[in-house]
Amino acid sequence: MELGKVVGQVVSTIRDMGLPNLTFLLVDIVDPEGKVLFPGQVAADTMGAGEGEMVLLVRGSSARMIMEGKPPLDLSVVGIVDQVTAGKKTLYNK
Repeated sequence: MELGKVVGQVVSTIRDMGLPNLTFLLVDIVDPEGKVLFPGQVAADTMGAGEGEMVLLVRGSSARMIMEGKPPLDLSVVGIVDQVTAGKKTLYNK
C-alpha cells in the first residue's frame, strides 16, 4: 500500500468498455509527512475521497481485486486516512 493525497479529479467520458463506471482521482504519492514523491497519478476511487484528503492506495493486481472481473486498473483508492503517527508524533490528522 501507498499513501496518496487527492489533488483533483479526472473525467473521462469515452473509455474502454472494461473500465468500470467509477470516479477517477488525480493523486500525488506522498511520504508519511505529506511530501510529494510521485506527482500526478490517476486512481480509481471506490471510497468517495475528496480533494485534499490523504488516501490509501493499492497498485497492480491488488487494484483490480476490488472490482468484479478484471478491469484495466493499476491504482485504486482503498481507504481514506484519518491519522498518521510515528512514535509519539502525529504526522497527519484529518
